[in-house]
Amino acid sequence: MSHEFKRICLPMSFKTGSVNVYLVRAEDGFVLVDTGGTAQRAELERALIDASCEPGNLKLIIITHGDFDHTGNAAHLRKKFGGLIAMHADDAGMAERGDMFWNRKSGSAFMRFAARQLIKLGEVNHFKPDMLLEDGQDLFDYGWDARVISLPGHSKGSIGVLTSRGELLCGDLFENTKIPGLNSIMDDPIAAQASLDKLRGMNVVTVYPGHGPPFPLDQLIRA
Repeated sequence: MSHEFKRICLPMSFKTGSVNVYLVRAEDGFVLVDTGGTAQRAELERALIDASCEPGNLKLIIITHGDFDHTGNAAHLRKKFGGLIAMHADDAGMAERGDMFWNRKSGSAFMRFAARQLIKLGEVNHFKPDMLLEDGQDLFDYGWDARVISLPGHSKGSIGVLTSRGELLCGDLFENTKIPGLNSIMDDPIAAQASLDKLRGMNVVTVYPGHGPPFPLDQLIRA
């Protein structure tokens, strides 16, 4: 069973950094973890085609959480490439409504209103997931020796994917834009700390964050 995956680093709008998309060469096709934002659609499609991921052989699109820099191209890719979209139920409403604050509790009412006006996902990019993922669910049926890990904190429905080799694709629980650490934006810091504590008891060797290069989990724990 295949383990190989490629990190695709896409620039974000307004020079606000970059976001990672992970393309897995699975047993019989490809699995994509996250999809970047809509502004990077052409660049993402080129990267997929260059890696021989073409319409018809993308089997699954896993969304680690409902933020638009991770969900932006999911509906488009499902339509063009044919992959099923999978995410956790607790973030599904963000994608269905185009509202990143759906089911989030942090932030003042004014800031939530302002963000909704400034950060939007056009209705054409809204989607309902085909599958709802749960903690511990394996991905063997899609040719990937990996399982889903529930990692709330950044959002209630945040998940990661842990391979049998100890590679954790963690969405935005962690970041490595300057140094490895918990993401600077947390909806529930207590839940985020619990997610970190949960990972200490697992065979996690290398973390592949949503933003920044990979790093050893031990490096973060020592810090």
